[in-house]
Amino acid sequence: MKKTIIVFSIIVLTGILFMATIRGNDRKDTHNPAGRLEKATFAGGCFWCMQPPYDKLKGVVSTRAGYIGGHKNNPTYEEVSSGTTGHAEAVEILYDPVQTGYEELLDIFWHNIDPTTLNMQFSDKGTQYRTAIFYHNEEQKRLALASKETLEKSGKFSKPIVTEIVPASEFYPAEDYHQKYYEKSPANYNLYKLGSGRKSFIEKLWGDSAQLKSTKSVDEPKKEGEKYVKPSKEELKKKLTPLQYKVTQEEATEKAFDNEYWENHRDGIYVDIVSGEPLFSSIDKFESGTGWPSFAQPLEADNVIEREDRGFFSKRTEVRSKHGNSHLGHVFDDGPKPTGLRYCMNSAALRFIPKEDLDKEGYGEYKKLFEKK
Repeated sequence: MKKTIIVFSIIVLTGILFMATIRGNDRKDTHNPAGRLEKATFAGGCFWCMQPPYDKLKGVVSTRAGYIGGHKNNPTYEEVSSGTTGHAEAVEILYDPVQTGYEELLDIFWHNIDPTTLNMQFSDKGTQYRTAIFYHNEEQKRLALASKETLEKSGKFSKPIVTEIVPASEFYPAEDYHQKYYEKSPANYNLYKLGSGRKSFIEKLWGDSAQLKSTKSVDEPKKEGEKYVKPSKEELKKKLTPLQYKVTQEEATEKAFDNEYWENHRDGIYVDIVSGEPLFSSIDKFESGTGWPSFAQPLEADNVIEREDRGFFSKRTEVRSKHGNSHLGHVFDDGPKPTGLRYCMNSAALRFIPKEDLDKEGYGEYKKLFEKK
């Protein structure tokens, strides 16, 4: 009798534990009971620039660059680029709708395009570069139309918004070398984003909010760049020389041919004198004949902000540092190939770190730039 009771008790207990396990597993999935993921598809010009804003967003499972909205099956990049297939370059996003709402994806989309230009985005022209929201269901359509109306009423743009809102059709993934191009070829990607005009347009229109829109939900540790901060005004006056303060804080210009780095030929990097963020490399420095240190491109494009400058009786493009907000100089389009740019900087806004001191100064990651020299 005792044995029977014991066996029965074990059976009952096993059943209870089994049911508890099932219920426990159910509770783990309450954020998305069916494990259901949804798709969102946006065309915002060059698809290279539309993957990064979504890739690190919490709730986004994957992104793919590709082609949509055309009439040819399995088009190649060359065919789409010709403008004859009717496709648009686009990004397809697979996401968890509980962790990331479609409204947030729309918000990021608007913050990374110019919705007022028809069949073009910045320097890229053609129907393949049109902007469009390809909705996958009626709810996405409703939210897309509502977000477009909100943007129109905001007064952010003086021109009409011409972005299409159309049903999603067959999406064809782009070739492998186009996927996450910003990771595979960061230098070329940054150069393209800068040279196309997209970077300066976004920063001028939205400031830092565009970057915040794409990263505010990311659940990850702080990035290395976040250590670069601007000291207080009082600290700056103690830290900087009078000339350095006037240049970086009051947008003054130092004398040509009479500054610290215009003739510096040593290997190393140049950082912001205020924040320490990396800006330029000696590899990209060239003799411009202007009497100021000149560079063909930034070392870290994300640390460089460009703004329109209408002072000095002309229209120029000012260059400032992102974290320190220091006035650095100006950029002109009379530089050498391959960029054709000349970043004309003030020595007083920079601090040079020789390659042999990179480790001890905390910039060891840049030593590899000079290993092949």
